[in-house]
Amino acid sequence: MLAWLRTNKYVAILMIFIRVYLGYQWIEGGWHKLTGGFDAAGFLKNAIANPIADKTTHELVYPNFVYFIEHFAMPNVKLFNIIIPIGEFLVGAGLILGGLTAAAAFFGLLMNFMFMFAGTLNTNPWLVLLGGIVLFAGTNAGRYGLDYYLLPLLRKALKHKKPGGGETMTPIGTANAH
Repeated sequence: MLAWLRTNKYVAILMIFIRVYLGYQWIEGGWHKLTGGFDAAGFLKNAIANPIADKTTHELVYPNFVYFIEHFAMPNVKLFNIIIPIGEFLVGAGLILGGLTAAAAFFGLLMNFMFMFAGTLNTNPWLVLLGGIVLFAGTNAGRYGLDYYLLPLLRKALKHKKPGGGETMTPIGTANAH
């Protein structure tokens, strides 16, 4: 099933529709935050004050995440006020254009999970499902997008000559014969 998702040209065509829809959701959210004076402080304060807890034991479900919000995100809220809108916008642009599609899907999923750990649900589970499909499709999701041109250039740029040999080494250390 995974091989089919990653190689089938009809899946690649379907991925255009999924990633454009998903990208539009991200780019719209990012654009509203970029142009509307976004401030994450209220959201972070609420996530600290009302963390997700077990209804019977009242123990925190994600204590490490609450600690992260309280001791890192909140003191650096100005940084998060920049990173979140730009990140959302770039994820959306990457998905719509099909450029670095798998990376865009990964970072979109990462943001979705952070929002869900903080207690928001709204469309996040739906976006996680679609983002997961795009991520599992890998490079096939961007086959009909900028990835068609961009990924070969990146692969070529990341290769380097092995010292003293006639082989080319890729960053993960696998040799390719000339």
